[in-house]
Amino acid sequence: AMSRRTLSAWRTSATRSSADRLESTVTPLAVTATCGQAPRMPLDLDALETSFDLVAPRGEELMDTFYARLFTAAPAVRPLFAGSDLRRQKTMLLATLVLLRTSLRNLAAVAPKLRDLGARHVAYGAEPAHYEVVGQVLIGSMADTAGDAWRHEYGRAWAAAFELVAGVMLEGAAAAELADA
Repeated sequence: AMSRRTLSAWRTSATRSSADRLESTVTPLAVTATCGQAPRMPLDLDALETSFDLVAPRGEELMDTFYARLFTAAPAVRPLFAGSDLRRQKTMLLATLVLLRTSLRNLAAVAPKLRDLGARHVAYGAEPAHYEVVGQVLIGSMADTAGDAWRHEYGRAWAAAFELVAGVMLEGAAAAELADA
């Protein structure tokens, strides 16, 4: 599971950033070690693509399930959505997931967009601890939507991918906080 580091820990990390790892790897993308963690296996691109293709035709159901589960699992995040159009938010999240799916074999190309997304989330009130629960709820929602077709390896593949994506977004968040300081 992704550690619950604060943004300041992300800012002062002496290791290569998640974005640097995205930009310097080739397919299959290897998730390298950070901050003394053991090296990770390469992302399972086939499992990521296959599993997303299972749930994509039911995208609206996936988003409804995700937000219902998110607000149940983490009621403290509900106020972050108070001023937003939830239908639009669901559309934007699904579009981001589609972008990730279509970019899995070239994640370096979307790293700048992920950094920008992380920076915007600072303004929304998102905190580093929110990323872990969002990842868990998203993966669980995908599994529920896929039903019996979901395999355990899909969950593992998405956990690894989400950790990498969240790392890049948190780097964008840290940069935004530094710019505001």
